[in-house]
Amino acid sequence: MRLPILAGNWKMNTNLASATELVNALKNDLTQLVATNQVQVVLCPPFPYLDRVNELTRGTGIGVGAQNMYFETKGAFTGEVSPTMLTDFAEYVIIGHSERRQLFHESDELVNKKIHAALANHLKPIVCCGEVLETYENGETDVWVRGQIHAALKDLSADQVRGLVIAYEPIWAIGTGKAATGAGANSVIGISIRGALGDLYGEEVAQAVRVQYGGSVTAKNIDEFIVQPDIDGALVGGASLKADEFVAICRAGLKKSA
Repeated sequence: MRLPILAGNWKMNTNLASATELVNALKNDLTQLVATNQVQVVLCPPFPYLDRVNELTRGTGIGVGAQNMYFETKGAFTGEVSPTMLTDFAEYVIIGHSERRQLFHESDELVNKKIHAALANHLKPIVCCGEVLETYENGETDVWVRGQIHAALKDLSADQVRGLVIAYEPIWAIGTGKAATGAGANSVIGISIRGALGDLYGEEVAQAVRVQYGGSVTAKNIDEFIVQPDIDGALVGGASLKADEFVAICRAGLKKSA
């Protein structure tokens, strides 16, 4: 059984006061939940609040992740944050999120460079992939997602890939009013993502990698996704900013071992 991992991506939200308030509201419930050793939980605040969230969660078992990073360790890259800077505050880092790809035009090649840099600096990547509405409606999801996985994992060893978390984000189901189904997401993860992993590294690695679902996840719909055999958790956006709702989503992870 793969240990489910629930990650809250706060995106560009909160200030210092509200970030502190949110962690304090989450901490007791999530600490007790993580102590069961049946789920993992990661909080991914904006860069300025990584230090504070790391301080508040120290010793709780709750993981802290960054939302992005650059692949160089230092240099004249104004405005960027290096993996060596993140290691002081974070254990995880989200790489290739759909918003980074769409709004900031990050390529598969750049995603691959970031993964290599994260691993070299002992950060655990949460690698995102997923298709836009046109690709989905044209029936090209499998080819697209497999292509993203092959490009993202270029020149990685099987041992490195085992330690990754992959997040499937159907971009067409995020904030559009359209909804993915649990069965549909499970099919993409099982056939396209694990299929690509199997092509590259064999079935044992394909089955070892944890794959999350990320597409407008809420406390109301998490059960539909978490019970699916190939879905190992969720990458949660807006709902992770509501303490009660995110706790409920994380508790749903217990159903994987029920």
